[in-house]
Amino acid sequence: MLDIADELNRWVEQGRDFAVATVVAVGGSAPRQPGAALAVDSEGTAIGSVSGGCVEGAVYELCRQSLEDGETVLERFGYSDDDAFAVGLTCGGIIDILVTPVCADSASRPVFAAALAAASAGEAAAVARVTSGPAELLGRALLVRTTDGAGAYEGGLGGHPELDRTVAGEARALLDAGRTATVEIGADGSRCGQPLVVLVESSVPPPRMIVFGAIDFASALVRMGKFLGYHVTVCDARPVFATPTRFPDADEIVVEWPHRYLERTEVDGRTVLCVLTHDAKFDVPLLELALRLPVAYVGAMGSRRTHEDRNERLREVGVTELDLARLRSPIGLDLGARTPEETALSIAAEIVANRRGGSGVSLTGAHTPIHHDGSRELSGRIGSVA
Repeated sequence: MLDIADELNRWVEQGRDFAVATVVAVGGSAPRQPGAALAVDSEGTAIGSVSGGCVEGAVYELCRQSLEDGETVLERFGYSDDDAFAVGLTCGGIIDILVTPVCADSASRPVFAAALAAASAGEAAAVARVTSGPAELLGRALLVRTTDGAGAYEGGLGGHPELDRTVAGEARALLDAGRTATVEIGADGSRCGQPLVVLVESSVPPPRMIVFGAIDFASALVRMGKFLGYHVTVCDARPVFATPTRFPDADEIVVEWPHRYLERTEVDGRTVLCVLTHDAKFDVPLLELALRLPVAYVGAMGSRRTHEDRNERLREVGVTELDLARLRSPIGLDLGARTPEETALSIAAEIVANRRGGSGVSLTGAHTPIHHDGSRELSGRIGSVA
């Protein structure tokens, strides 16, 4: 639902009633992951997608029906070999869809409205909803935000008081990690009692890509980073090269020695660092610091010879073999790239493969999963909590 927060927030501000269908669990080669949503308002206007087209028509009708009767429903869509015209996924996967009416008189509307407003404003927020369990709890929601106190939350699931506190804690942990997933707990907030499944959707500010080195390859990588949804910063110590004219797509341009900027800026477990300077006076102090930070990816440009020389220089300043093993160098996947755009594509492909657990090999003739986030079972569940 939070993936279409901007549009839904406008609907809320306009006072529209709508129903939102959300992917809450997937199995096999499903086209969309948990959290993907399609919404339909009372006039029949639709936004979003839950399957890339396979079952959109059926889900649209479920939303219309949910608006009419005010009921929350859970529906499973899979593939049927028995009836070629049956509604299902042509990819052979399975998706569970939760359809929830968000009307003026619904108890959950204030929670959804607050969550959508926060996500639309770029604030970190997580909304938790019951997706499996007692019928009276289905679709109930609560919201946590980073601006709240450690135990604070808005709304509630309507069950045992401890349930809300437990789910709020789990939601906050997933929000801190920037993850969307499901948790399995007991209806009383423990392992005991009737089990519940709760989907936690997290919306966090875009991850950061910091590109060090204001060269022509950097300009292409900035465009690729923006395409992938990163907040992109270009950093270079040379003011003649680090200019808005050369990097019009960058969110931020910093003229400073790279390692000094990295010392003072904020990074996290989603941040990617791309070192394109291939100049030892910049690279060594920068990578000495970068390889010790809890970031998602550190890559450095250069030839094989540059790579070996750089590694020796890093060893001399105390970088361990364990830290060096984190360095992606020479940067990028082997695509035979030559132009700045092709090189940017190879770097972006390596970043995606690193993030998703891909091998980087051709899918043709391979027998590996296409989507590495899922499994043959319904995915996204992170177990139960005590």
